[in-house]
Order: sequence, then C-alpha cells, then structure tokens
Amino acid sequence: MIPLPRFVRWLLSLAGLSLIVLSLLRLVTWQIFGHGQVSLAQAVPAFWLGLRFDARIVAAALLPVLLLGQFRFWHALDSQLGRRLWLGLLGGAAAVVLFFYVNDFLHFRYLGQRLNATALGFLEDVKISAGMVWQTYPVIRILLACAAALIAMLWVNAWLHRRAAAAPENPRLRARVTWLVATSLVGLLAAFGRVGQYPLRWSDAFNLRDDFSANLALNPLESFFSSLAFRDTGYDRAKVRAHYPRLSRYLGVTAPDAAALNFVRDVPAPPGAPARRPNVVLVLCESFSAYKSSMWGNPLDTTPYFAELCRDGVFFENCFTPTFGTARGVWATITGVPDVTPVKTASRNPAMVDQHTIINDFTGYRKLYFLGGSTSWANIRGVLTGNIRDLVLREEDSFKSPRIDVWGISDKSLFLEAEAELARQTEPFFAIIQTAGNHRPYTIAPEDLDEFQPLDVPLEKLRAHGFESLKEFNAFRYTDFSFRKFMTAARRSAYFENTVFIFIGDHGIGGNAGRMFPAAWTEQALTAYHVPLLFYAPKLLPPRRLAAPASMLDVLPTAAGIAGIAYRNSSLGRDLLHRQEIDAGRGNAAFILDHNNKTLGVVQGRHYGYRQLQGDRTGFVWADFNAPPPPVEEAATGLPEHLALADAFHETARYLLLNNRKPRDELSVRRETR
Repeated sequence: MIPLPRFVRWLLSLAGLSLIVLSLLRLVTWQIFGHGQVSLAQAVPAFWLGLRFDARIVAAALLPVLLLGQFRFWHALDSQLGRRLWLGLLGGAAAVVLFFYVNDFLHFRYLGQRLNATALGFLEDVKISAGMVWQTYPVIRILLACAAALIAMLWVNAWLHRRAAAAPENPRLRARVTWLVATSLVGLLAAFGRVGQYPLRWSDAFNLRDDFSANLALNPLESFFSSLAFRDTGYDRAKVRAHYPRLSRYLGVTAPDAAALNFVRDVPAPPGAPARRPNVVLVLCESFSAYKSSMWGNPLDTTPYFAELCRDGVFFENCFTPTFGTARGVWATITGVPDVTPVKTASRNPAMVDQHTIINDFTGYRKLYFLGGSTSWANIRGVLTGNIRDLVLREEDSFKSPRIDVWGISDKSLFLEAEAELARQTEPFFAIIQTAGNHRPYTIAPEDLDEFQPLDVPLEKLRAHGFESLKEFNAFRYTDFSFRKFMTAARRSAYFENTVFIFIGDHGIGGNAGRMFPAAWTEQALTAYHVPLLFYAPKLLPPRRLAAPASMLDVLPTAAGIAGIAYRNSSLGRDLLHRQEIDAGRGNAAFILDHNNKTLGVVQGRHYGYRQLQGDRTGFVWADFNAPPPPVEEAATGLPEHLALADAFHETARYLLLNNRKPRDELSVRRETR
C-alpha cells in the first residue's frame, strides 16, 4: 500500500467531512419536511443519489486546489501565501454553500420546492421581499447561527490543514504522482456523476417517481444553477387574463374563471363507452415531414405502406406541431402544452418539470415507453418518469438488439422488441414508441439490407422533391419499412383488434415543398411543422381523411375520447373527433411558434396568420392545399382574429408551463403505490 501524501490526505479529509455534513443536512430536510410523507427506507435511494450530487459540488470545490495548490509559489501546505489563499478560498466556498442551504431551507418551507433561480424574482422589489423575510423569520437568530456554523467550519478546516502541514511527507516522487493522478481521476468522475455516456443531471432525481424524494435528492446549488438559464421564462398574468375569455371559449372550459385562470375541463366518459377498454399505442415518429411522404403525392413515393394505413384509418392531413425539435415535440405530446421557452427547452427547466398529463387518467392501464437510445437527452427522462405514474421505461440497455449508432438500436428492432412485450401484456396498456432512425447519421441496420433495398436516385431529383441526400431519402423509406414490420407483427397478436394505433411526427424538416403545397409551406417554413397524424383501429374507427386543422396538442384528448374514459384536461388540446361532430372541425386552430424565424401564428380555416415576436411584420397567407387560392387573394380581414388567438395560445402556454402541475391527489396516489 503506497502511503498517502499529506496534501492528498488533507483534501480527502475535507471531502469526507463535507459529504458527511451535506448528508446530515439532507437528513434534517427529510426529518422536517418529509417524515410523514416518505419513510426513511423509501428515502434511501434519494439519499444515495443526493450523495452523488453532493460529491459533484465537493469535487468542483476541491479539484482546483488539488491541481493548482501544489505549485511552490502558492503551495497550500508549505507557503504562507498559499495557506492564506487556499484557506480563504475554501472558507469562501463554505460560506457560499451555507448561504445556499439556509435560503434553500427557507424556500422549501415557504413553497415546498428546492431553491431555484426563480427566487431571483424576489430581488425585483427588495424592500417588500426584505420586509416579508423580516416579519416571517427570526432573522437575527438565523444570522447568528450562520455565523457560528461558518466559524466552526473555518476552525475545522484550519485544524485539518495544520495536521496535514505538520505531517511528514512521503519522500518518493513516484508515490506522490500516483496518488495525485488517482485522486484527480476520482474527482473528475465525481464531477461527471456517473460512468457512462451522459453526466449526472438534475432530471435523474425525478426517476425516483416521487416529487418529495426528487426534491430531497437535489441539493440547492444543483437546483439553483440548473435553473439559472430559465430565470426569465415567466409569464405576464395580466396578458393571460386579457386573453382568457377567447381561449376559454375555444377550449370549452365548463366553469370559466378569469380571476383564478381556470383552464381545467373534467370530461366525463361518454355514454355507451366500450366495456372492454381499448389499448393505445402512440408512435412518435422522428422528423416525419408531411411533404416528403407519400400521403400528399410526393413522386418519390417514400412511404407507400404508411399511405395504405392512412387510407384505412382516421387521417388528419392538416396537422402541425406547435414548435420544432424532438424534445419540444415529446413535451407537447405528453403535456398538451407548447414548449414556448425561448432558452433551451422546458424539459431542461427544473421549475417546469412537474406537469399534468392525460396519460394518468388511463387508470387500470399499464404505461410503457420505448426508445431505442437513451432518454438522458434534454432531460426527457425526468419529464417521463416524474409525471407518468408507474411508467415502465425501456431504453437502449433494456433491449437485446445491438446498438447501431448514437441513437441506439434500429427502429425496426425497437418496434419488434416493443411489440413482443406488448403481446405479453395481460391488462390494458398505453404504450409510447419513439423512433430515432430518420435522423443523421441515417443508419440502416446491416441485418436489414437483404430485405430492405436502398434506392439510387439522382441528387437533382431528390432535391426537387424535398430531400438533401440519398442517405436521408433511404432512411425515410426505412422508416416505412419499420412501420410495416411492426404492424405485420402486431396483426398476429391478440391485442391488435382492440388497440388504437396513433402515429404522429415529432416535427417536420424545413425545406422546399415545391408545387405540392401552397407557397406559404416553403416561404413561411410550414414544412418544419406539418406532420402526418393517423388514428388507426380498423375494428373501432371507420376510415376518414379529414382536412380540418389539427395539432400535436390534440393527440391525448382525442385518444382519451376514443378510449371512452373520463379525463381531466388542463392543456391547450381538444378532442378532434368530438370537434368533428360539433362543427366538422371548422373552428380548429393549430398554433405555431417558429423560434428560428421568431414568428408566431395559427393555421385556422384556409389561412395561416402570423406576426413577428419582435417587430411589426405580419402575414396572412393561403394555406389550403386542397384548393387553389382565389384569383385575388382574400383580404386579410381574418388576420386580427388569427393574431389574437395566436397571442392567446402563446401567453397561456407561458403560464401553463409553470402552472400545469399534477393534481395533489395524483401525488398521494404515487406515494401510496411505492
């Protein structure tokens, strides 16, 4: 055993002591706030994950000392300058940690949440905030206790430093270098948080499936700095209230209340609902651009099988995603709220992760989610496991098939492994399958190259019909091949006849739609948002092709309506088939926020009305691809209504991102099932 150098011994003793203190603080948090909610045995996973979060903070504080504190000029043990410098910096770090923990404790007591960057909003009116703090808490006693705690930490640190400085040094240079390298590697691993492709992230806390346990695992520095980039993603309550009458009418809020901003619709099960509840399989299709597919007559005929399914199902040909990007698409589908955050995505914002989803109203259903890769990207795992009750999550490590690229296993393998698990289910299920293959690097599994034949098409012809490369074109065709393999296997399974299959693109891809669509599809980048939406259940739904506008936000309400369940809708989506019965979908609107071009608008009727987020430019363009525009473009008399509805969607979405939390009864059910 190579003896520890005194420098490494000092830092390891500081690290161990720090982890003990931070763990004790977490234990105090559990004792005060969670003793009646989560037992100590149930809280063990939260303590273990919390220890890893704490180790990251400790490593961030001590690694600079380890790597820089051994230079002779400011050596932490041998130089007077170094002793003052490093003890001063470590004392400052201790003061910062103490400051965050005290404020976190008060924040948790006040709001039931760990400290996050939204607390900076209290600084906008310092006088009122300071008055509230002074009148609510024993400020003097808190400050005295903090001073005593800080003095104690500084004394212990100085005592450990004196012991290390007085200890004899290992004379062997090789031994010192070995320990330095080993300790540095351990510190870097602690800072990264895990052995794997992705670092430890705040969303990993929400894998614990209990909101209090998730908050218990986090520490205030992790929570605060993870949310710092989102500190300006708030909302204007006055604007939300001003738009409330229009949007509450559109949504059909049964008990409108502008003061409380109530958007909840409790939808009862329809009369004559089927006694045998249908299963639901929702397929989120990567980059499933409408204009690149066969359903609108693309001459390259990339998706002939899916076009056949559309002829036998309920196909919405005029469906749009509210925003661009996979993470935003998953968010909008699961929550029914557009991700309108201007910075990063809502899924990365700790203040927004708590969301209600209609999926939980499918009571008695087993919930499953299949992804060929990892849900660590964009912190999607936290959104899924933190909000879908009792979710069974299957990712790349859950499958037998080998990974073929960075996105995990092939879509065909994903479909077949998911289908095999669905065939084994003995109770109703709600399953989500998320594809990834129609994405760079456009990998096609080598095992499929005998059955799936890539085509060679001239580049000029590809670009004339929406494709940038031959690899993209064949990957799009491979998606259709994977659909065929999945549905062929499903037809052989007992669950097939009582299952609703839903297919929707997570987003489109911007590009030139040529003559297949009105000019607005290309000029206003509607190609990036226009996607197929199919509800396929031959035994349950008669085939129809519907031209009414539809949105990704409408998927879950429509699925709940088909299943005949009672559900709570607090989102911005509506039951499309119910609206079809009321007015043939004439009142439907699809909200679009284009982060790239910085415009927002709605598709409603035959037009797309939009405006710049900043500036005065507006537009009112023909968007009906089933009919040519009139000889003289209709006057933009409908533009004000389009813009008003677009603003209503936008402002309300900003509000709901922070106010669409799970009902409290869902939280209690979640705890009871642990």
